[in-house]
Amino acid sequence: MSRWKGRVLALEALYAWEAAKHPPQELLSFPWVEDEKLRMMSDADLAFPRALIAGAIENIAVIDKKIRSSIKNWDFSRLKRVDLAILRLGAYSLMFQKDIPSSVTIEEAVKLSIEYGVDDSFRFVNGVLDSISKSCAEPATR
Repeated sequence: MSRWKGRVLALEALYAWEAAKHPPQELLSFPWVEDEKLRMMSDADLAFPRALIAGAIENIAVIDKKIRSSIKNWDFSRLKRVDLAILRLGAYSLMFQKDIPSSVTIEEAVKLSIEYGVDDSFRFVNGVLDSISKSCAEPATR
């Protein structure tokens, strides 16, 4: 499975988690994916999306705090669920998956927002994640 497909699965799971508060363990079994397609995926294929889902949900408080501090002139509670799921996915990668270049994370999030978001979601996602990326790159202050 490609990383793109893994990110799409993770996006779907984070959206479902936000919309219906499905338990994370349930989401990690990908109940919305057709059985036939799921059987064709190995545990290795599913490791990447599972890491994204579990990591984002486990760290949701710190991720949402970082998103809130990076949004300019917008109320967090007014974010569309798809945009929020994309931002959470991107923020998780930027903050915790240091082996993935920030440019790749942001580019993939922008692609997701073009594909699944509305109108100018991609511009908003790009700006927020760029801000998060810069804040993660800054040395910590004491």
